[in-house]
Amino acid sequence: MSRPAPVRRRWRAVDGIVLLDKPPGLSSTQALQRVRRHLQAEKAGHAGTLDPLATGMLPLCFGQATKACGVLLGRRKAYRATVRLGIATDTGDAEGQTIAEGPVAEFDAVRLERALASLRGEQLQVPPMYSALKRDGRPLYELARRGEHVERAARPVTIDSLLATGHGECSIEIEVICSKGTYIRVLAEEIATQLGTCGHLTALRRLWVEPFIAAPMVTLEQVEATPAATAAAASWLAPVDGAFPDLPALTLDPTQALHLCQGRTLVPPAVLPDATGYRAYDPHGRFLGLVEPGPGGRLQVRRLFVAGAGTHAEPPELE
Repeated sequence: MSRPAPVRRRWRAVDGIVLLDKPPGLSSTQALQRVRRHLQAEKAGHAGTLDPLATGMLPLCFGQATKACGVLLGRRKAYRATVRLGIATDTGDAEGQTIAEGPVAEFDAVRLERALASLRGEQLQVPPMYSALKRDGRPLYELARRGEHVERAARPVTIDSLLATGHGECSIEIEVICSKGTYIRVLAEEIATQLGTCGHLTALRRLWVEPFIAAPMVTLEQVEATPAATAAAASWLAPVDGAFPDLPALTLDPTQALHLCQGRTLVPPAVLPDATGYRAYDPHGRFLGLVEPGPGGRLQVRRLFVAGAGTHAEPPELE
């Protein structure tokens, strides 16, 4: 008896951003694929990796919104974390194996503040071995699991805010606002070093990613409880232009909208807000893309966010 052929998944065009409250135990890619399969979305990407241990805001971009992934990756992020003092692990977090232990000298709020103050501002941070950064095409974490250790160049990061929200004899709770590329695991180790001991991260939650500072998150259970057929109207599927709230909006007439989609330059309106870029909309309020001042005082396309517009190719699927 022949076995029935497997049912082929039907993918569809879904455009928008889901601000997922990632649960612990899932990688960012696993969380993305869970939502993507539920929405049956053709294209998907996430903006900013969270370790399986971590929870909190993970922006998931679908369809045209995948073009905004790079912008969101470059934005500031905020975290709440717990640092365990006196024990170091090979991964820098609670999922690793203990590699060192040391005494924890008594410290008060003044000494703690001095340690945190030394880590604020522009810093050079060495990425951890257990990271997705690649060396000769191989993720560093693969090398680390094989016991290999390679030199990593320090990278500039900015710690805009670093506050202690509580502490005990061997633990500190912190809140951080930082630039892209900042590893909170490394920051936890640096705090411990400033206090004269070793340490590791035991809990991490991402509070927000700019520009979604005050935006609500949605849980995986809430997403999967929404029928895929009605997800396009769900309140948790934010519009693509939600990634650019800081740019002024321009409404184009039908001819201008057509020319923009063809990649042509436009004569700016008589009154134009002073900005480095603008969100462009057609007369019906449909978001078309981003424009910026160009040669001769005209507006030129920075990025189109409409399918089949001009000669701009669609990006490959992001993971």
